[in-house]
Amino acid sequence: MAQIQMPSVAGLFYPADPRELVSDIQRFLAEAHPRPDDHIKAVIAPHAGYVYSGPVAASAYASLANIADRIERVVVLAPAHRVPFRGIATSSADYFRTPLGDVPVDKAARDAALALPEVELFDAAFQGEHAVEVQLPFLQAVLGDFKLVPFVIGQADDVSVARLLDTLWGGDETLIVISSDLSHYHDYRTARALDQSTSEAIEHLEPERIGYEDACGRNGVNGLLLAAREHGLHAETLDLRNSGDTAGDKSRVVGYGAYVFH
Repeated sequence: MAQIQMPSVAGLFYPADPRELVSDIQRFLAEAHPRPDDHIKAVIAPHAGYVYSGPVAASAYASLANIADRIERVVVLAPAHRVPFRGIATSSADYFRTPLGDVPVDKAARDAALALPEVELFDAAFQGEHAVEVQLPFLQAVLGDFKLVPFVIGQADDVSVARLLDTLWGGDETLIVISSDLSHYHDYRTARALDQSTSEAIEHLEPERIGYEDACGRNGVNGLLLAAREHGLHAETLDLRNSGDTAGDKSRVVGYGAYVFH
């Protein structure tokens, strides 16, 4: 019997009804003013509830329009929010379920990753975790069919994350998604300044400028920046807002950025 990772935040972070979910995603994508690019290898997208971060995440996913038909595999790296652990966790599930259907896991790619000493099967890291899950409906809507290689990052250094990305880098058939929000719980003006600085560090591929207080997915972001240097990629900021711009008040906000690497 197939092992299925069930959704944890459907009905909370995004609609559980498939029709409502598709409608929301299509609206976000239509409002994103996409700049499709034929040479995107990786994106960074936020992972909050869609009412807050969905419009920003859509900017990253709308940019994939020209290459959607060639992407067969998506490597998603997300930070651990619920379970503390060392290293990088992957899942033993055969499928990840969302209201839009089941996404198959690329078992061969997962096995290749498990050959690395810092990667282990640790299903507990995925229980109740939203940061991988919220990316999947966007990917389903934009790409259609694809295979998933899911990871949750615990205490792991940037070099270990970059080594994992190198292992699964592949060619045009492979897309890398780093799931990360930016600064947390500052006032609007402070958050804007902090997130602008983080965006500049991402654009210049300077992981040494990004700390844990700057991005909750810092380890994934910084690992990608190291890999991007190695592979000669260039980063571009597509959208930079916070919850004060989308659906929250401005006294205590969370920052969101959408980035592409090409």
